[in-house]
Formats: sequence, C-alpha cells, structure tokens
Amino acid sequence: MMRRNELYPPMIDRGWPHQIRLPEEAYAGKAYNVVHGFCEDERLSVCPRGHSVSRDAQWFHIFCFAERAHAERFKERFGGEWFDRKAWNDEERAGCMARRGLHKVRGRWVAISKSTND
Repeated sequence: MMRRNELYPPMIDRGWPHQIRLPEEAYAGKAYNVVHGFCEDERLSVCPRGHSVSRDAQWFHIFCFAERAHAERFKERFGGEWFDRKAWNDEERAGCMARRGLHKVRGRWVAISKSTND
C-alpha cells in the first residue's frame, strides 16, 4: 500500500533520473556522515530517499540526483558507477530465467533446447 506523499521508485526515476551506484562498504559506518555531509555542503540535488540493490552477494546504495552535473560531482568525489534501473532489472531477469533454463527469443521466454548429435 502506498502512503500519501511517499516517494516510490517511478517517482524517483522521473524526478531524480541521474543515479550513481555506490558499493555498500563505501557508504557504511562513518562514511555515511561524510557522504551526506558532502551532499548537504555542496547543495547537491540528491533525492531524500535512495534505494539499495544487490548482485553476486554485494550490496549497493543508489544515490539519485535531479541534475546530471551534481551526479557527476558526487561520482568524482566518491567513485561508483552510473546506474540504469531498467538495464539492471533486465539483466537480473535474464540471469534468473537462464538459471531456470529459459532464454529470450523475439521477445518471448522459451526453454533452452539441448540438441544431441547422435
């Protein structure tokens, strides 16, 4: 259930489309205050609500910015990588389906056929 005035992922993607993926260890502990202090001191257009994703047992925090220049300044200072939610979700889905023995053919998921040469 959505709460009134709560930011949800599509709103974040529209309002703060420039997103940087930062590894959890670069953001955890004392680094939390450093990162947020930098965003506040530089008056960056960072979204008040970020989100987290994981891949291969590693967690990342996604920082979302309204202005590309602000995201670039953040990336220069803390590193990280550009994040595209759609591409990330597509890769995750493809990996999940491959583990189930499926692959995408002309927009549809089909079973991977195992041909035998007898």
